[in-house]
Amino acid sequence: MNFETAVLHKKNKTERTIKSKVTPIYQTSAFAFNDLDELEGFYQGNGNYLYSRVGNPNTDELGDLIAGLEGAPAGVAASSGLSAILAGVLAVVKSGDHIVAADDLYGGSFHLIKEELTQLGIEVTVVSFSDMEKVKEAIRDNTKLLYSESITNPLLRVENLEDVACLAKKHNLISLIDNTFATPYHCQPYLKGIDLVVHSATKYIGGHSDITAGVLVGDEALIGKARGKIVNLGANLSPFEAWLTCRGAKTLALRMKQQSSNAKRVAEALKVNQDIKKVYYPFELGDAGYGAIVTIELADRINVNEFFKGLGWVKIVPTLAGVETSVSHPLTTSHRALPPETSRELGITSHVVRISIGIEHAEDLIAQINQAINQGFV
Repeated sequence: MNFETAVLHKKNKTERTIKSKVTPIYQTSAFAFNDLDELEGFYQGNGNYLYSRVGNPNTDELGDLIAGLEGAPAGVAASSGLSAILAGVLAVVKSGDHIVAADDLYGGSFHLIKEELTQLGIEVTVVSFSDMEKVKEAIRDNTKLLYSESITNPLLRVENLEDVACLAKKHNLISLIDNTFATPYHCQPYLKGIDLVVHSATKYIGGHSDITAGVLVGDEALIGKARGKIVNLGANLSPFEAWLTCRGAKTLALRMKQQSSNAKRVAEALKVNQDIKKVYYPFELGDAGYGAIVTIELADRINVNEFFKGLGWVKIVPTLAGVETSVSHPLTTSHRALPPETSRELGITSHVVRISIGIEHAEDLIAQINQAINQGFV
């Protein structure tokens, strides 16, 4: 065998079973077969993997992991939270169908359903899910899907999941809930009757601000349809990012316990600050946990930009859920896709600040935020 050939086709000793403690990274675009019979076996359902866009052990591990945490039969990973949302929606609706969605969805989700999906002939009505009668009134003969969030972004309204599930089942609809803010640690919507649960795994599941990923979980039939959309739209997650996300998820319970505990202490401290007009925090979750986001509305006398300048080691970041505390300005970042009138109606003003609480010491966080408020006086 000549050098040029030998360097490519050396004998591979790793074909034998190797019991690695940690799942290896299957950083490959495709998988090899011994003969045409084995290849045909894949298409007949007898083989595991063909091509990484179609399936990969690392992405499957992530989908299965979150499905297990949510108590759902099946899960599938996607390239981002929005990809997972799109796959879930398209698994249920087609051109001519209708969606009823919450009016306080994350801005990116709002843009997806109101701008992109309508171009595909999918009709969308957004209403306040805080009033189930309004949701009921919005249902039409061609409605197929109810879509909301377990804890909304950024004002932290806690959805009544049982009511959403009940209404959906009564009208033979599918329910879809974004559980990103709560995570399976605090809330498991599937066990409350919700059909499809989606996560931006970029956030708490990954937990370290170093990946972009999404996961959708539900029953086998719906996830099978969603998987087909991910494959055919090319919205698959890379093996390495899936591996990183699974690694991050191992500390989900530890991180959520600390971050949620910190968030509760920060929220309680800021509630008594006279320079804060309102503190948004889901205290009503009680024993189930409180989540790790605190949203505040600064008093009108505070200069918002000076407040941000005074945050010091607390970074201004247009995302959330890392182990380091960060802040964002929803009106100009996550929710800038909302029409101005919708932002006003929801209360997302220029003085609203979303704080993603990390694992630092709570007293340091409180002191740093108060320092920024003091610097914001005009």
